[in-house]
Amino acid sequence: MRLKTLLPFAALIGLQICAAQTYPDRPVTLVVSSTAGGGLDAVSRPLADELKKRLGQPIIVDNKGGAGGMVAAQSVAKARPDGYTILVTHGPPLVSAPLMYKSVPYDVRKDFAFVTMFGVGPLVLAVNQAVPAKTVKEFVDWSRANKGKVNYGSLGIGSVGHLASSFMSRSLELDMAHAPYKGEAQLVQDMIGGQVSWGFATMGTLAPHLASGRVHALAVLGDRRLSGLPNVPTMTEAGYADPEYKVTSWMGVLAPAGTPAPVLEQLEKAAREAVRSPAVTARLQSYGWEPVGNSSAEFRRGFEDSIPVIARLVREAGIVPE
Repeated sequence: MRLKTLLPFAALIGLQICAAQTYPDRPVTLVVSSTAGGGLDAVSRPLADELKKRLGQPIIVDNKGGAGGMVAAQSVAKARPDGYTILVTHGPPLVSAPLMYKSVPYDVRKDFAFVTMFGVGPLVLAVNQAVPAKTVKEFVDWSRANKGKVNYGSLGIGSVGHLASSFMSRSLELDMAHAPYKGEAQLVQDMIGGQVSWGFATMGTLAPHLASGRVHALAVLGDRRLSGLPNVPTMTEAGYADPEYKVTSWMGVLAPAGTPAPVLEQLEKAAREAVRSPAVTARLQSYGWEPVGNSSAEFRRGFEDSIPVIARLVREAGIVPE
C-alpha cells in the first residue's frame, strides 16, 4: 500500500523535473490585461524583450483588454499550467474586482501562482493652479473653507485614486464630489481646465504639467517618495499617516496555479532579472513607476496585506457589489 501511495507522488516529481529540464522549448505567451498602446502595454514590451533574452524563446505579447482586466485574468487562470501562458496585470482585476462584483470568473488565491511584482506606481496628489495650496494641510484647510464646492477626479469607481480620495473627503469631512474618468490624460486635462480641482494621478501623466506649473504636486501615496519627485513628501510625511494613504497601484507577473515548481522558479528568476534591467527600469520610471522585482512569496504577502485595507476602503466608499 505504501508503494502504491508513493508512486503517484514519484511520478509527479518526475514530471516536474522533466518540465524544468526542457522548459522552455517553445514560445511563451505574455497576456497583458490592457489594450495595445496603454501604459501597462508600454512597460510590458521591454519586459517581454528581456524575458526573451533570459528564457531563450520568443515572447508573444497578447493584449486582452476588457472588463477592467478581468478578461485577461480569466484567460490565464484557465490556461494550461505549464509556464507557456503568463499574465502581466495591474492590481484592480485581482484586488478590487472580487470586492466589487458578486461574480468574478476566477479565484485569485486558488487560480494563480504569484511570480513577481513588476512595479509600483504611487499616485500623486495633484491640484490645479487655481488651488491656493502648497502643502496637504493648506489644501485641506482650503477645502474645508470651501466645503461642498470642491470636486476631484479619478479613473473610475473602485480605482486606487477614487478610494483614497473618497477616504480623504469622508474622514476629514470635506464633502467633496467625485467625477469618474475613463482615462488619466482626460482627468489631468480637466484638472488643468478647472473642471475638477484635484485628483490622484501617476507621475508619468502629470510630469509635463508639473514642469509647466499648470498643476502642483502636494504628496504621494505609499510609504516612500518617488525618485522622480524627491522633494514631494508622502502623505505620512505630510501629516496624514492613515494606512489608507499607503495604498498604491502595482503591476505583477502571474502564472496559472498548478504550474510546476521548477518552472515557476525559472520564471521568477527570469522575471526578477528582467524587471531590474536598465531597459525595463528606464521605461517604468518614464511612466512614473518604480521597479520592484520581488520574490513570489513577497509578492503574495503584499497582495494579502492589501486586501483588508482595500476591502475597508471599498466598503466605506459605499460601493455595493454588483
